[in-house]
Amino acid sequence: MNAAFARLIAAQICLHACMTGVRLAAPLLALREGYSALAVGFLLALFALTQVFLALPAGRYADRHGLRRPVFISVALAVVGAALGAVFPVYGVLCVSALLTGGAAGLAVISLQRHVGRAAEGATRLKQVFSWLAVGPAVSNFMGPFLAGLMIDFAGSTPNAIAGYRWAFAVMATLPLLTWWLVHKVKELPPLEVAPNAVKTTPWDLLADPVLRRLLLVNWFLSSCWDVHTFVVPIIGHERGLSASTIGTILGGFAIAAALVRLAMPLLAERLREWAVICGAMWAAAVLFTVYPLLSTAWAMGICSILLGLTLGSVQPMVMSTLHQITPAHRHGEALGLRLMTINASSVLMPMVFGVASAAVGVAGLFWATAALVGGGSRAAWLLKNVKLTSH
Repeated sequence: MNAAFARLIAAQICLHACMTGVRLAAPLLALREGYSALAVGFLLALFALTQVFLALPAGRYADRHGLRRPVFISVALAVVGAALGAVFPVYGVLCVSALLTGGAAGLAVISLQRHVGRAAEGATRLKQVFSWLAVGPAVSNFMGPFLAGLMIDFAGSTPNAIAGYRWAFAVMATLPLLTWWLVHKVKELPPLEVAPNAVKTTPWDLLADPVLRRLLLVNWFLSSCWDVHTFVVPIIGHERGLSASTIGTILGGFAIAAALVRLAMPLLAERLREWAVICGAMWAAAVLFTVYPLLSTAWAMGICSILLGLTLGSVQPMVMSTLHQITPAHRHGEALGLRLMTINASSVLMPMVFGVASAAVGVAGLFWATAALVGGGSRAAWLLKNVKLTSH
């Protein structure tokens, strides 16, 4: 991993940490001010909602303008969003902060993924760079909430004082500035020439490719597994009388395992085949989701959570590598936008579906339904075996 690529990973961490820190502080402040759980849920949904609508335009913009200009816009949006929370810490403004920081994170990640995918040469290098890049969100998911929590608890005159929240938002507003410092000297890749008589296209045209449709469907199956685990473990842990710290440790083990497998994958990239890793992950996830609700102890749940983290954490680099190899080079941004849109639409809608489903069939039934879904969907991943991948 060279210095320029390390700078891009650090840039992604700083900007994404801004969003995750605001995502912790904003709902806590809303709860402190007496807002309902419904209002807090709406606030949290706004972080993903912006990305649903902006992902496709952001992808097309990145295809036209490269890396630095989209990242500069992302930095501006994130700084303004977090700073608004510091200056006006009221619910309505926090909703605006959620929209701005969520949109900034989406635009930045599309631009960064497109840049590193274009810069990588060969299928093995694609798997390596996307494995390294996928570590960034795992780090920022810890760093942002940790820094925000410290400010909330220790920067105010008393723990959870309004001054602590102001400081938390202010610190989050400084992190994207580091992103710009890290990115502004990165060398832009030469623009891709498009034939002047080329037919005008839309992002939806990409869905005419059955391989891309299959890949997006597989990605959605596995993303839903991630969402189910995050949603259900606190419920099943509460039902079994586990403490909050124990439940947090189980979820933390999942996140750490996902990060560790991504750190290991660059060393094995040459031997890995994208379809095999994805298909194996779907089969393993189906087995683990079948077993999970049968486990009665925290230790057993923790081990299963770690195994699930290793399984699901291996998928994103393989999906990203495949996507870059089956999509025309001048449309990578649009394809990344489609992927981000489907994931975030799922993150907005699926918690409501999970809530209805768990009430209807119980928590165990939700686990088993997910196992059946991902196991049955593995056929789509198996069919990727026949796709000839060619890195652009």
